[in-house]
Amino acid sequence: MHDTCPFNPFVERIRIQEKIDAGEKTSALLSSLGDCKRKTPPLARTIIISTLKNQKKPVPEAFIEGIPKAELHIHIEGSLEPELMFEFARRNGLRLPFTSVDEVREAYEFADLQSFLQLYYQGVRVLVNERDFYDLTCAYLKKARSQNIRYSEMFFDPQAHTGRGIAFDTVIGGIHHAMLDAKQRLGISSKLVMCFLRDLSEESAIATLQQALPFKDWIVAVGLDSSEVGHPPEKFTKVFDKAREEGFLTVAHAGEEGPPEYVWQALDRLKVSRIDHGVRCIEDPDLTARLAADGIPLTVCPLSNVKLRVFESVEQHNLKQLLDHGLCVTINSDDPAYFGGYLTENFLAVQKALRLDRHDIYCLVRNSFQAAFLSPDEKQTFLDELDNYISQNQDK
Repeated sequence: MHDTCPFNPFVERIRIQEKIDAGEKTSALLSSLGDCKRKTPPLARTIIISTLKNQKKPVPEAFIEGIPKAELHIHIEGSLEPELMFEFARRNGLRLPFTSVDEVREAYEFADLQSFLQLYYQGVRVLVNERDFYDLTCAYLKKARSQNIRYSEMFFDPQAHTGRGIAFDTVIGGIHHAMLDAKQRLGISSKLVMCFLRDLSEESAIATLQQALPFKDWIVAVGLDSSEVGHPPEKFTKVFDKAREEGFLTVAHAGEEGPPEYVWQALDRLKVSRIDHGVRCIEDPDLTARLAADGIPLTVCPLSNVKLRVFESVEQHNLKQLLDHGLCVTINSDDPAYFGGYLTENFLAVQKALRLDRHDIYCLVRNSFQAAFLSPDEKQTFLDELDNYISQNQDK
């Protein structure tokens, strides 16, 4: 007995495409594959992609809200909502320079990245003990699950806390235990990326890496964030080399406010697996071609880019241009409490402003799972869930 599908998949692709062109529904075509759908997933995916490309239906908000998502660029400290800020300040006996939640939100008007960072670092001062970091992380993961985020890779900035006397194990302990509880109670998977603050010295970054080594199993990668201009990636070559020697994956913020040269440095000097932001790569055709050819993912944050004046409006964002150049673009929220939107709000904003179709949305979500620091089997599980969602909702 042969464990194979009783048809030639190449011939079947032609037959399927003819049916797609004739307007047959996606769900019916997938059902016709039966067990062979599981044995030849590329064929099932061909049906989905071909149908999406041919479809001209509008994209309802419910389609975006319900689609299973991954988020790869979220700063956990940047999910500190004003209500939590006041709660943490109260229980830790701290005074804030604001009298109300509304006053805090009114302060969220930024001229650039630096003006945001000033408020960001002011906010993190209310994070004092392990419970604070636990509650902060739980709040984000609960919000993420409500938006059907199935997997998240969260950044954290230990130097923003150890520099004011908070122990490293206090920071990571609260975050890690919240991640474990969210997995058990909410079914959301997550991993942690430790970022070095680029406006501090490489020596400080190396000391932070040493502090992280006892918790190596809790951290999947190291990254580079904070004030970009004037702090090129090559400044941190040694610490990134050491991190890779210890088994960490690497990512870096580059090409947000900084020039395309910073992206080149992140690729060639830091040898990163992903570029966080990277939107200015489009200014350098050779760099754009390199990113496309090597399949280097970009974790793009549209609402953040507008809030920090990288683009004047979502309509002017170059996300669609990046996609059209064949780049592996993903959508993310960055610091959602400060920028007025979590992941779903970012998807809704770019879909409306850039007139993205269902195929665009599918590709962006699929890119996120493909770019995640997951095993092939873990990725396939999430991709199957995505494809099942598309097949069940394609005709609505």
